[in-house]
Amino acid sequence: MRRARIIDYVSRMRHTVRLQAVIVGYSELENIDPDLGRAWGTFRPGLGYELVQPVFRLFAQAIPRDGSAKNAEMLERYYSARDALHLQLEDPNGRVIKTSTIHIADYTVEEGSDALVLDILISEDAYWRQRAGLA
Repeated sequence: MRRARIIDYVSRMRHTVRLQAVIVGYSELENIDPDLGRAWGTFRPGLGYELVQPVFRLFAQAIPRDGSAKNAEMLERYYSARDALHLQLEDPNGRVIKTSTIHIADYTVEEGSDALVLDILISEDAYWRQRAGLA
């Protein structure tokens, strides 16, 4: 029973995405696939989200959810712009978690203000041990 509570607590940790010292937003990363090193969940924008939103809107325009053809040129622009941001993920204690990709799926124009998902590839074994309650 104690282990279940630890996992529940760890899985509900509020993660922060930062652009340097600016808070972009938060997520509890409620979904995980440790085998892929992937965590994702509802994204709640912070005051700094407006600084990066145009980059993530590029992705939504390049990969529309309405079945339209994807735009490869726009997608390449998105990847370059996203990587240039050098976003960081932090745990609730402010510790930076090593990631290989931080993506925010922003379909707010098409689907409404709740259509924001944070999707991250996490390349840190210690993080996954903590998520499993083994830390």
